[in-house]
Amino acid sequence: MEIKKLFYQNSYIQTFTSKIIKQEIDENGLWYIVLEETAFYPTGGGQPFDTGTINNIRVLNVEEIDGAIRHYLETPVIDTKGKLDGQINWERRFDHMQQHAGQHILSAAFDELLNYKTVSFHLGEEVLTIDLDIEELTENEAVIVEKRANQIILENRPIQTIWVSQAELSQYPLRKQPKVMENIRLVIIPEFDYNGCGGTHPSSTGQVGAIKILDWEKQRKKIRLRFICGNRVLQQFHIKHQILTQLTKLLNAPEQGMIQSLERLLESVKSSDKQLEEARQTLLQFEAREMTKTQLKINGQGVITKVVQNRSLKDLQQLARIITNLLNEVIVFLISENESQLQVVIARGSGQQVSMKELLADILPTINGKGGGNEVMAQGGGDLVLTGNELLEIALKSIAIPQV
Repeated sequence: MEIKKLFYQNSYIQTFTSKIIKQEIDENGLWYIVLEETAFYPTGGGQPFDTGTINNIRVLNVEEIDGAIRHYLETPVIDTKGKLDGQINWERRFDHMQQHAGQHILSAAFDELLNYKTVSFHLGEEVLTIDLDIEELTENEAVIVEKRANQIILENRPIQTIWVSQAELSQYPLRKQPKVMENIRLVIIPEFDYNGCGGTHPSSTGQVGAIKILDWEKQRKKIRLRFICGNRVLQQFHIKHQILTQLTKLLNAPEQGMIQSLERLLESVKSSDKQLEEARQTLLQFEAREMTKTQLKINGQGVITKVVQNRSLKDLQQLARIITNLLNEVIVFLISENESQLQVVIARGSGQQVSMKELLADILPTINGKGGGNEVMAQGGGDLVLTGNELLEIALKSIAIPQV
């Protein structure tokens, strides 16, 4: 076991000195150094890398490539001969220690109580996830597992790390078999969890603080569970408490009555939306009836047109339907000028035989437009390279409605 390679797995080292083995630029043009010894943890095992400084130069990333730990720096090191001073970002390191140990505890609790196996783990900036080798998880199961995990934390059991050979593994009730064949590092919570892991961990479960399951979802025949540990629990509680406090003021209701107040508010909003929709439909009916009073005659056929501003395609379609239901022998052209776009709806009454789909296809190229529809109604849009009235004039000139 070489201390130079395993030095970074001493979780509590915050500062260190070392020498450069090499300083180079990688294939992406980024500067990195390799040290004789390092306390920086490289990305691996579901845990992100450490940040900090080396000789006051920011460490941007740490990766282990071909057995060498690369420290990617903001700028290259000037003095490569002498000793370098490394400083770990302790707040980030301890957060990762809490989260990683919390994952061990939660996964072991799922295994102990329900025999649910953890098949993958990811430590993110805000939450952690584990994938459980199951397809369903109940609320009650999550509650009892979370309770057991927090019990282990309150018992403040020691978290031990030891190095063993492959031959010695049989002495331990491992939760899962390690992936490496030599220099095997076990992280042990006595009489609870025995697991091969190269990550950083606190020295006792009490330092994890707390574990809170947030939610879960099905992912490819597995359950992906989101949770947080340690100081992240307090941070989440603080954020949610602030939101809840603001809501109590906005709703003028106590926390205990929040759900009922929100339900009443939502019902009120639904009722208002329904009333607004009814009023909107009434206005559309009135607008459509007014439009039927003015018709153009082209080739003896009735044509109703209107150019509007900032109206939705849905409004235009509803207006066209109302008009063609009222008048069987008309063709309707409706155009809306919307900021940088023109939208067009054309429709025919049941007494007409002109294809609206073909008619739309004739005029859309003039505005670089696209659209679709059927023989009875078609709609589309394009660039505002013409005014609505100019596009309408082109449409009326080109329709050439045949006599049936």
